[in-house]
Amino acid sequence: MLSLKSPAAVSAAAAVLFGCTAESRINGASQLAGTSTHALAVVREAALPLRGTPTDYDRLIAAAAGSTRVLLGESTHGTHEYYRERARITQRLISEMGFNAIAIEGNWSPTYRVNLYVRGLGNDRSAEQALQDYKRFPKWMWRNSEFRDFVEQLRAYNLTLPRPKRIGVFGVDVYDMFDAADAVVGHLGTVDESAARRARRHYACFARHDRDEHRYGAAAQARSAVCADEAAAVLAEVKRLPRPASLEAAEAHFAATGAAESVSASEAYFRTIHANVDAWNLRDQQMAENVEAIAAYAARLTGREGRVVVWSHNSHTGDARATIAALKGQLNLGQLMKQRHADKAMLVGFLTHSGTVQAAPAWDQPSREFTLKPAMANSDADLFHRTGFDSFLLVLRGDPKLAASLSARMLQRAVGVVYIPHAELQSHYGPAQLSAQFDAVVYIDRTRAVRPL
Repeated sequence: MLSLKSPAAVSAAAAVLFGCTAESRINGASQLAGTSTHALAVVREAALPLRGTPTDYDRLIAAAAGSTRVLLGESTHGTHEYYRERARITQRLISEMGFNAIAIEGNWSPTYRVNLYVRGLGNDRSAEQALQDYKRFPKWMWRNSEFRDFVEQLRAYNLTLPRPKRIGVFGVDVYDMFDAADAVVGHLGTVDESAARRARRHYACFARHDRDEHRYGAAAQARSAVCADEAAAVLAEVKRLPRPASLEAAEAHFAATGAAESVSASEAYFRTIHANVDAWNLRDQQMAENVEAIAAYAARLTGREGRVVVWSHNSHTGDARATIAALKGQLNLGQLMKQRHADKAMLVGFLTHSGTVQAAPAWDQPSREFTLKPAMANSDADLFHRTGFDSFLLVLRGDPKLAASLSARMLQRAVGVVYIPHAELQSHYGPAQLSAQFDAVVYIDRTRAVRPL
């Protein structure tokens, strides 16, 4: 989930990157007017219209040949078309390119329930039932009709495959502490009761915080309340267990390992943010580690190279080195994937100009449907809007002319789980260099909000 940027941070960073204030750019005092005119012509020439046909993403799939990590972004967490188009691309990556795992910007425990369902396991009778563990804010992000439909489609596809070849869905985020701890203890109770007792004793360190990660993070500012060693001890205990021989036992062991990792990551994250320290890097580094663990598991399970499709916000998907994040010393998942896998990592951004969006007015508040303001002048979405096309794909990889035309820094909108329309510039815009940020971009001019379940 995207963190909000402070007005001072955005203004200062934009001034450095643009050589002027962001406000002056909005008012048209841009040195890039000529460049954008040229860029508009190049984009019009390169744009591949999306018509809802099976061939829409042929160029993207061809460009992804040889990739082992494909990250599919979104400029908001609440847009119907982003889920729909990511589903279409993912289905082709699985069926045509051999991708064998999906990672989402969700928590481990609720997503593992979805994983069991899509692979024909567990006790759920429908996708909607399998999504019920997405209970915490922002539950609409995954508990929506768009993701439900994709889950049903993936299950139907999986049931045509042998069980070891079925595609799993896994959560890579770091907000899962208490549910994950319950899962670890439950698993240990089935394989080693003495280990389960030790885990209960260690995890009792968290018990006084009433299953509230923020309460833990605040309390952990007193050294006597820190539970990092206890979480690490349980993780080490789980990792010491012998790797089971049977498929069922191996899956249960992987689930427990992921849950124990999640407890440790969540402990570190909430302790860090309550110390008034930027925890962004910690979060994205852990997400990257989780993607690598999922790839390794998929390889063991299928007997083929692990290839992972990742669904996450543009702020995690695009290479941070081409955005305002770099000025703040922040890295992200896309950058880490590029550094580890080079061109075997493909980063795909998703942008829109206007429409509606599902979001909350403030953190931990109920979501509602907002009207998304038209993209600001001098933004990448404004440039794409001026093409006159309803929707299109741009493949920057392998197209130096297109990449050069989009190398200038432009404003870019990012709406996370909170939308503040009366302060869009300060809260939702920052400068980015599109062709260095993404390998491809999907643009849909007018979008609509997801439908929460």
